[in-house]
Amino acid sequence: MNKSEMAKRDREYDDNEGWTSIAPKKTKLSHGNSDTQGSDGKRKLTHNAYSVGWVCALPKEQTAATVMLDQIHADLPKPPNDHNTYTLGSVGMHNIVIACLPKGEIGTSLAATIAARMISTFPSIRFGLMVGIGGGIPPKVRLGDVVVSTPVNQFPGVVQWDSGKVKEGGNFERSGSLNNPPISLRTALTKLETQHDINGSKIHENLNGIKQKYPKLASKYLRSDSLKDILFKADYAHISESAAVDATIPDNDDEGEEEESCRLCDTAKAVKRKPRDMRVHYGLIASGNQVIKDAKFRDALNKDLGGHVLCVEMEAAGLMNNFPCIVI
Repeated sequence: MNKSEMAKRDREYDDNEGWTSIAPKKTKLSHGNSDTQGSDGKRKLTHNAYSVGWVCALPKEQTAATVMLDQIHADLPKPPNDHNTYTLGSVGMHNIVIACLPKGEIGTSLAATIAARMISTFPSIRFGLMVGIGGGIPPKVRLGDVVVSTPVNQFPGVVQWDSGKVKEGGNFERSGSLNNPPISLRTALTKLETQHDINGSKIHENLNGIKQKYPKLASKYLRSDSLKDILFKADYAHISESAAVDATIPDNDDEGEEEESCRLCDTAKAVKRKPRDMRVHYGLIASGNQVIKDAKFRDALNKDLGGHVLCVEMEAAGLMNNFPCIVI
């Protein structure tokens, strides 16, 4: 058997499902929403059964997404040009596809590529979610709050803050615009917001469920007393641990470094705020290809966008025009 015959034997194209591995006829993928069981005992559906796409930028975000699934489904074959790795599952009646950006890579264009491959492999996806970690804009947003992208005045739910041109005198002129989140998702948000007003949010209930189901994740993914939300004045220059030569600080993993990044800073420069519970905010998210860690720049950006920005992040702008989604 020559190489071409071997390739043909190993892979065939199904008009309904795309590229599928050859299997006995009784286990071949079929069109529609047929429900079978995979070799690992997990529920196995078809590509067309999945209607929600969920994109994450970081592995820790993918972990959080995965543990929120009610069920995890068996994997499905992919076409050879799809380099994404998917986690399949369901929340309630919704079948969901989760994909994460490649390890060590971030940015708007890469997010767009991940979403395009997902839609091609799972053609019944109707809308998407981009869920991850953003940099909150004080004073409205605090550590642990949730921000949901929704249109504000002339701005869509997400604005690409670094798309434009620098004019004479160093003035930046923003150009281009992104699509609003889908109407179906925005109307669902209004109902969800009303339910939160009447009955309260189920976020704490869901987080407690994670603690019971995945106790090993509790210390890393759930809020604890050791995590303090300290806001420093915008003009205060933070002290970097790496620059503190005389400081004898034990090594930490990435998450530990994030949590302790301000422990050498002068707390006298902190802004005094009354404690409050976490909140869900609806409004504008600023997306770009640069990490913003300068408070003065952050505040200037927010002012330039009418004071409406609730958080900043680095992937959403690549999705809005070709992957109808809500960014959270």
